[in-house]
Amino acid sequence: MIPSDILIVSFSALLTVFIILSGLAVIMQLIIRFFPFKETTEDVAIYSAIASVHSSLYPATKITKIEELK
Repeated sequence: MIPSDILIVSFSALLTVFIILSGLAVIMQLIIRFFPFKETTEDVAIYSAIASVHSSLYPATKITKIEELK
């Protein structure tokens, strides 16, 4: 193989990878734009942790409502 052929193959591989990654970035941006992240208002893990600690400290009581103080 002639050294110039190695350079041509290397640059074409680099260009191909750049084009593929650019296309994937555009597709990711479209997916993010059409399907935005919706943050949940309830956190089940925190509620269950509060309930388990509360039931171990006060076994005869029951939690009826958990709300955030602002």
